[in-house]
Amino acid sequence: MNDALNIKDAIHSQYHAALSMLEQSIANCPEHLWYDDKPVNKYWQVAFHALFYTHLYLQPSESVFTRWPKHREASQSLGKPESVEPYTQAEILEYLAFCREQVDQQVAVLDVAADSGFDWLPFNKLELQFYNMRHIMEHTGELSGRLFEHEGIEINWVGKQR
Repeated sequence: MNDALNIKDAIHSQYHAALSMLEQSIANCPEHLWYDDKPVNKYWQVAFHALFYTHLYLQPSESVFTRWPKHREASQSLGKPESVEPYTQAEILEYLAFCREQVDQQVAVLDVAADSGFDWLPFNKLELQFYNMRHIMEHTGELSGRLFEHEGIEINWVGKQR
């Protein structure tokens, strides 16, 4: 079997596994924790941030990136006390479904040897995929930690998804 095909299959599987874990952390979050304003970064902000960058880094480059139709300016930023209308869980789950479609579309045409397409990320597209998945999992871990700490809710590990 072609090595590039095997790599793309693995990338596809691991993106979907990572997004499944993020989806659990979103779907299982109670409303009071979703909108809790005690943390600098609200739960919904972390979830949106993770999805925004998933979507962005799946694109060939920043110049061809088109924001999700329901994007609200500055909602992708963390660490800033911006006054942004919060997204509901349903909206974030809708964006997650959109990102799954992007995985299917973009990984199919991925040139793993090409430059990242983002001048602030000086590596190739293959490494960008690992970088992007690590980013998803960093924030999934943050959110699942909040769920467990405040609600005793655990999310299930997803090893792969074909």
